[in-house]
Amino acid sequence: MDYLPCVELDPRQPADSSVIWLHGLGASGHDFEPVVPELGRKSTRFVFPHAPQIPVTVNGGMVMPAWYDIVSLGGNGAVDEEGIRRSAAQLDALIEREIERGVPAERILVAGFSQGGAVAYEAALRHPKRLAGLMALSTYFATADSVAFSEANAGLPVFIAHGTFDPMVPEQGGRRAADTLSAKGYPTEYKTYPMEHAVCLEEIQDIAGFLARVFD
Repeated sequence: MDYLPCVELDPRQPADSSVIWLHGLGASGHDFEPVVPELGRKSTRFVFPHAPQIPVTVNGGMVMPAWYDIVSLGGNGAVDEEGIRRSAAQLDALIEREIERGVPAERILVAGFSQGGAVAYEAALRHPKRLAGLMALSTYFATADSVAFSEANAGLPVFIAHGTFDPMVPEQGGRRAADTLSAKGYPTEYKTYPMEHAVCLEEIQDIAGFLARVFD
C-alpha cells in the first residue's frame, strides 16, 4: 500500500505506543520534530506525515502542502469535507501500519495542529477501533455536524489547546469543539495560552502530561 511519506522518530527501546501527528497548512512533517525530546517519552514512536501538495483556494490556488482545500480563513465558509475525509483515510492507513508493527490500537494517539487538527478530529472520532486519545492544537472541528462518531471511541480522552490571540483560527473554534465533545460525554481537557497561532513551552509541558496520562 502507498502510505503518506513520514518523518518517524523511533524510541531506543521497542515502541509500545505511537503518536501520529499532522502538521498545519504549508508546513511539513518536520514541523513538530523538535518538540519530541521535550515530551519525555521513552517507548513511544512519533510519526509525522507530510501532507500532499494541492492547490489551496485561500492562497490564490497556490500549490502547497495541505490536508484539504481552504476557502476562507478562521474556520468560516464552506468546508472541504471530501478533502478532510480523504486525508482521514490516509491517516487510517498509518494507524493500521502501527498496529501491524505491534502497537495495539488502544496505544495509538492521533494529533494535529491547525489544518491537521481538523483531520485528526474526523479520523479519531469515527475510527472503528479504540484509540488512546486525540490531541487537537490551534484548530477547529470542521466536520462536527457530519462526522460518524464511532461507538468504539465514545469516551475517548481529548486534549484541546489554543492561543487566545490566534489570528488564523480564532480561539472560539477550539472552545466550540471542547463544548461539543464535553456535551457528548468525551473527557475533554481544554487549555488556552497567551499566544498567537503557535505552540509554547507551557503547552508542550501540558502535552507531555496528557501523553503520560493516556499511555502510562
